[in-house]
This record gives sequence, structure tokens and C-alpha cells, in this order.
Amino acid sequence: MSEAIEVPVITVSVIGAAGRMGSTVCRTLEAAPDTRLVGRYDVGDDLGDLGGADVVVEFSVPGSAAANVAHCIDRGRHVVVGTTGWTQDALTAVSSQLADKPGVGVLIAPNFAIGAILMMSFAQQAARFYESVEIVELHHPDKVDAPSGTAARTASLIARARRDAGLGDVPDATSSDPGGARGARVDGIPVHALRLRGLVAHQEVLLGATGELLTIRHDSFDRVSFMPGVMAGVRQVGDHPGLTVGLENYLGLA
Repeated sequence: MSEAIEVPVITVSVIGAAGRMGSTVCRTLEAAPDTRLVGRYDVGDDLGDLGGADVVVEFSVPGSAAANVAHCIDRGRHVVVGTTGWTQDALTAVSSQLADKPGVGVLIAPNFAIGAILMMSFAQQAARFYESVEIVELHHPDKVDAPSGTAARTASLIARARRDAGLGDVPDATSSDPGGARGARVDGIPVHALRLRGLVAHQEVLLGATGELLTIRHDSFDRVSFMPGVMAGVRQVGDHPGLTVGLENYLGLA
């Protein structure tokens, strides 16, 4: 009789464990055979040594995430971050701190849904072929930041593809918009944020050229749609020292 193969277990703590995403992450970790949940932390809790976890999953709020991540890095923990709202200065600070912790990996992902990552990849590929592009993101009204991290990331990827293709600004003859009806501009790309009860997380990218429109859309109807990506991050972050922005870098889609 062959011996059973022992599966290595990754110990994980969750910051923001009582939130919608955090509680779903906790249930997923508890159900997986190769992870063990060793700590749950929320607002006001002393993070301490984070339960001795190998990996910390951070799903708090934008105002707390940077300090939480810094605490994790200082204690040598790998971190998988789903909290959005990261500025370039904040990302630079994480990279600087990681320089003193060469074995620590940090993944900051604007979205963990595999379909959303594919949507961003497809939009980036298509961007060089279309003169016009706009992004519409739709979320529940309890979301505290706008535009969403996914929309901001998508806009940046599209803008980079347009620059590489030698395209100019997105055409727009609007000269009067005192109410901001044309939305925000992220790296020059128009982004519109909708907040409606009943939604979870949705985004569409509309690309236009003379005589045609290409629409790329992704919908998450339940937070369980993010869990395969979160688990991929937990399982791989230790193999990627330093700062990684975007789960696509773990999936071969970068």
C-alpha cells in the first residue's frame, strides 16, 4: 500500500477578517486542505506577531492598509493585499521597506477575479487598435473609494498600450462640464463610477472606432468569485520576493 503524500500547509492570518471580503477569505482558507487560518484581525486589534503566520491576507480599508502592510513586512511576513486606493508614493514606500527584507513577498492586486484579470489583459491588447476608450465601473454603495482599483489599473494598462502604439489623447470635444458628467480621467482615460444597491463588482471597457464598438465586460455576482485568485496569491507570494502589483504577474498574463 502506497503512503499518503503529506501536503505542505501554509499558515495564514487575515486582517479585515470581519468584513465582507475578509470573512469570505476566512471561510475559504478553513476549507482548503493546504492552508490553516491562524489569526483574525480587525479594527483596533493588536496585530502583534500576526499569529506566526507564513502569509497575511490584507482586506481592510485604504486608510489602514499601508500601515498594516508595513507591520507585516517588518515582521517578515509575506502579504497578499486586496485593499485598493494605493498611490505611487505608497507603492514606492513598500518597495523601499522590502529592500531590507529580501526574502519577503508582497502582492497588491486591484482585483482577484480571474475573469477581471483577463478583462484587463484583453483591454490592454485591444487598446492600440481603437481611437476612443472609456471605462465604466459599477459597485455596491458601501464601497469607500472611487474609481475602483480595478478601473484605475485598467486605465493605466490601456494608457501604456496607447502610448506604445503612438496614439494621442482620447478624442473629446467637451468644453463645458461644470458638474463632472464626463467622469474622472485616470492616465488620460475617462472613467465613470456607479454605486448602486444590489451590485457587487462590475466593469466594462468600451473601445470605439469609426463604424464599430468593442465592449469588454466582467461581472462578479458573489465575492466567492475572488477566492481562486486570493488562494493563488497565498500559495505563490512566497515564491515572488519583493513587490508585485497585479495578480496577472502570477498567472502568466503580464
